[in-house]
Amino acid sequence: MAGCCSVRCCSCLLVLTLIALSVTAAVVFVRNRNGEQVFPIPGVPDHKYADALAVALQFFQVQKSGKLVKNEIPWRGDSALDDGKDAGLDLSKGMFDAGDHMKFGFTMAFTGTMLSWSVLEYGDAMRAAKQRDAALDALQWIMDYLVNAHPSDDVLYIQVGDPKTDHKCWERPETMAEKRPLTKITAKSPGSDVAGETAAAMAAASLVYKPINATYASSLLDHAERLFAFADKHRGAYTRTFPELGEFYNSTTYQDELLWAASWLYHATGNRSYLSYATGKNGEEFADLGNPRYFSWDDKRAGTQVLLSRVSFFAPKGSDAVEDNAVAVGLYKYKKTAEAVMCILLPDSGTAAFRTEGGLLYVAEWGSLQHPVASAFLAAVYSDYMRTSGKTELSCDGQSFTASDLRKFAESQADYVLGDNPMKMSYLVGYGDSYPQRVHHRGASIPADDDTGCDGQKWLKSSKPNPNVATGALVGGPFKNDSFVDARENVEQNEATTYNSALIVGLLSSLITSSSVAESL
Repeated sequence: MAGCCSVRCCSCLLVLTLIALSVTAAVVFVRNRNGEQVFPIPGVPDHKYADALAVALQFFQVQKSGKLVKNEIPWRGDSALDDGKDAGLDLSKGMFDAGDHMKFGFTMAFTGTMLSWSVLEYGDAMRAAKQRDAALDALQWIMDYLVNAHPSDDVLYIQVGDPKTDHKCWERPETMAEKRPLTKITAKSPGSDVAGETAAAMAAASLVYKPINATYASSLLDHAERLFAFADKHRGAYTRTFPELGEFYNSTTYQDELLWAASWLYHATGNRSYLSYATGKNGEEFADLGNPRYFSWDDKRAGTQVLLSRVSFFAPKGSDAVEDNAVAVGLYKYKKTAEAVMCILLPDSGTAAFRTEGGLLYVAEWGSLQHPVASAFLAAVYSDYMRTSGKTELSCDGQSFTASDLRKFAESQADYVLGDNPMKMSYLVGYGDSYPQRVHHRGASIPADDDTGCDGQKWLKSSKPNPNVATGALVGGPFKNDSFVDARENVEQNEATTYNSALIVGLLSSLITSSSVAESL
């Protein structure tokens, strides 16, 4: 009897075990109808992407300027505490742009916009990965700086530091003593691109903070609306006003930033005038509708097209997007152009763009990871818009693709970054077993107890690994043949930027779970 009971118990235990395994498999993965793509279900993080996100967000701590709070980077300390004092402002916060100690307002604002967009679309996924607070911390450090950089309606401080002087020095930010001049745009010295991007960043961030800190959100939105009015009234590119700055971040035009800002302001305010601005005459003149572009710190057109597609996907009946014919026509053109962007990203599409043998979308040699990561983020976002709205197919010159195809592309680019590439190297510093050891980064390359002054060139030229790990840095990336040279003086491939970190944060956040996105930001 005892033996029989034992067998029965074992059988029951086996059945229960099999049931548990089946349930676990169902919980962890959900397959689409054709079985080609596997997705984690809502609320269950994909640990690979969640772990990578935790790493990526640490780079913002590495890049912080000012009086640090709860600093967890042992080789970092307070820096640039006097930034802005010459103008009676506190510009000590913000973030250093890359491996240097410059504060470029154009790219810093783009960093803020992308962090905000990522939180708005994928905040729940970030929370599931226990990383939302880290993203918000980085975002507010940037926003506090941008608010202080806008002391009056027609004045915006767009740069701290002299890039030529800064780039001649190789030193830790904590010990730098060189003068850090300020650059500003005004009505007589315009910069619609940087003012527009800053307006976009503040509008997007106001949506993030609205349910958290309504007063702060209201202040951000007020700054955003005044900056947009300034940018639109006094038009001009900042690198035309200051040609010497074109050597660093040359803005090809300001027109895309005006549309980008207007689109974010529409989402933040619901004010129909901003939607009309983007979809009407300005859209026709500035958006280059019908021609797919790549998304980057310089060109916001593809991002604007995807962002305004959100309106088309989720506009309720009776809204301006549906009832106003001119707006509806404009939104249709934006959405069709967004679809054309998606088509060039899909590897099996007839209009597919070039990619390396290793599978990386390849657009530019310098900082080659920027475009594929930015594009993959847009693909993931658009995929989620499709899935949430119930749109089943995307047509590319007669070929039919699905949301799953877009997500598969996004995953392929993320996986390439994380080590699934011919070099078998993670390009995200601190993730995996093999990643660049000689990142072009001043603070990381100099021992924390060494005060070199401006002349720390020996650390730049050293062939030894960095004594400090710039955790979370997304380096520039490989060449067209998928090769990579881990040398500190290889700026083209081995320098990380703060704005690229915002892009990889967005991409990784989009892949953590397969939750539907909110229909309203």
